[in-house]
Amino acid sequence: MWARVWGFLYSNYFRFWLKWLLRLLTGKCELQRLLGGAEQGARRTLGVEHSLESSKNKVLRNAVHVGEAEVEKCVRDVMKEKKIGQKDTRFKTNLHISLLQISGYKKLYLDVENLRKVPYDSENEEHEEQLIELWNLLMPHESLKGRISKQWCDIGFQGDDPKTDFRGMGLLGLVNLVYFSKHYTNEARQILSRSNHPKLGYSYAIVGINLTEMAYSLLKNGALKGHLYNVVCGLPQLEHFHQFYCYLVYEFDKFWFEEEPESIMHFNQYREKFHEKIKGLLLDHSVVLTLQETKKP
Repeated sequence: MWARVWGFLYSNYFRFWLKWLLRLLTGKCELQRLLGGAEQGARRTLGVEHSLESSKNKVLRNAVHVGEAEVEKCVRDVMKEKKIGQKDTRFKTNLHISLLQISGYKKLYLDVENLRKVPYDSENEEHEEQLIELWNLLMPHESLKGRISKQWCDIGFQGDDPKTDFRGMGLLGLVNLVYFSKHYTNEARQILSRSNHPKLGYSYAIVGINLTEMAYSLLKNGALKGHLYNVVCGLPQLEHFHQFYCYLVYEFDKFWFEEEPESIMHFNQYREKFHEKIKGLLLDHSVVLTLQETKKP
């Protein structure tokens, strides 16, 4: 309760006077201090985003909603409103980068959401090809005897037709599974092998789709902003979302075996524990959660 009261008082009263005092002392507005001080990355862009959203100036508030094509004009408009000379190239360049990251995050969410909304269609040749590719990547020495087959259970699907397992995450679940298997083939096969452990085993594909939901929810609620603002100097792409997913798959497998659950029946409990761990890591403004970083010696 006290945190909410403080937040209200700060936002509505103290913040204005603090900004006024700092401007008096430094001769610079909040945006100038942010863009001229903090290093490029999450700390700077999150600060810029908060400053713009909290502004009483309509031009500044609207700056967080512009698309990529409008960023350059928006930078000029902000500089005009704040009476900052157009020759201040450092301010202009840094604001341009931050606005690209902010608009890019919103576009990435829409791209991911659109992919999630595409249902798996067994009549769609491209969908079917991706599914068969997943099998071939994970089981290179075993031929699939038929499209409808109990063999799908060998890579962690629930039944003889995987299409039913993609209902929650749509095509996004399959795309993530294929991406990890294609770009980290050795790791994917090792994790699949470990998932068949007699005591600590789990359904590889089903857990993979579950982790797609986790990555999606973190993107949707804004928790991935810090990570993506640190990873991408500009517009984040689907590739960056897939890379984060790969990190989750790799780290969840390690987490699962370190925790040694009594049985798969406790999956939801440990899934939530892992989720909380990731959310905690994402609170760090210097965070970078990629498999490349994780696997560095």
